[in-house]
Amino acid sequence: MSKHISTAYLKRQALFWLGAALIFILFVYVFRSVLLPFVAGLALAYFMDPVADFFERRGLSRMASTIVILLLFVIALVIALAVIVPILITQANDFFSNFPQYVSQLQGLFSRLSLETGWLANYIGINAEDLQGGFNELLKQGAGFLTTLFQGLWSSGKAVIDVAGLLIVTPVVAFYMLLDWDRMVAKIDAWVPRDHVESVRRLGRDINKTIAGFVRGQGTVCLILGTFYAIGLTVTGLNFGLLIGLFAGLISFIPYVGSLVGLVLSVGVAVVQFWPDWISVVMVAAVFFVGQAIEGNILQPKLVGDSVGLHPVWLMFALFAFGALFGFTGLLIAVPAASAIGVLVRFALEKYLDSDLYVGQSEVRAKQTANDE
Repeated sequence: MSKHISTAYLKRQALFWLGAALIFILFVYVFRSVLLPFVAGLALAYFMDPVADFFERRGLSRMASTIVILLLFVIALVIALAVIVPILITQANDFFSNFPQYVSQLQGLFSRLSLETGWLANYIGINAEDLQGGFNELLKQGAGFLTTLFQGLWSSGKAVIDVAGLLIVTPVVAFYMLLDWDRMVAKIDAWVPRDHVESVRRLGRDINKTIAGFVRGQGTVCLILGTFYAIGLTVTGLNFGLLIGLFAGLISFIPYVGSLVGLVLSVGVAVVQFWPDWISVVMVAAVFFVGQAIEGNILQPKLVGDSVGLHPVWLMFALFAFGALFGFTGLLIAVPAASAIGVLVRFALEKYLDSDLYVGQSEVRAKQTANDE
């Protein structure tokens, strides 16, 4: 009888948590078009909560700490909008308008080198004219794909992002979230079923550790790398150096992808811009090699560590899946959601490996017999 009650209890609990998860997913999906300022405000409050705690330990009240942090954030945002964003927009427009020309020049340079030296035909067995025709076709398809992609991003961005609402609502949401953060956590903890409070607290600590290690730690790494790449490429005189550097830094949360994409883009632009000055091309490439050395030996060990546990393939899948389901808001929640799902999957796997479903009834009876004896 107790086994029957236990099974019914477990089923009820499973249905409860499954229903809660489905309601949450449905809520996010239905209101995805208006969630962006609130998600951004929540993320900002989460990111800044340790800073507020630091100020509180130094004698400031929670209110004063929150006001100081938000004022600093608003000042930084105004400076970015007034100085950096216009430069990035200009460079982005110039880059995408000149992208086909850059690719065409690279293709022409590659074809001339292969014709002059004959190495392509001698060592690979490919005729340069055939390669040029294939390259032109690939360029057309690639240009069409990029045009469609950025048009889709732009149109969805205009539909999803209300810039005025984002700039006004996000700081307000972040202010109240940051002010009441500790009380909200305590209130949510009080709502957890008492039979599962320790398990939920453990999961919460693991999720917070993973998200904090990735969002706070890796986010700081991305900002530092983006700044380093942008300054380094600008100093070398590379066209679009600020744009390419910041872009490479911001996507470097996927290991090797950010630096590889930035290296390919910057070296391609450098070859077209500086050819035949190989010294300048090598200097551009050296910026990324130095950045990789700094990231691997200093930034990652100090700021992120080994406790994140998020596989790059899982991250890329999460970005594509959440982006497809929830648009731009999905891209913002993809990483923390992937972190939480990873922790929950590991917890479920741990429970499965410890259950009779895995070890079998005979093993369970043997353990019970040993315990009784």
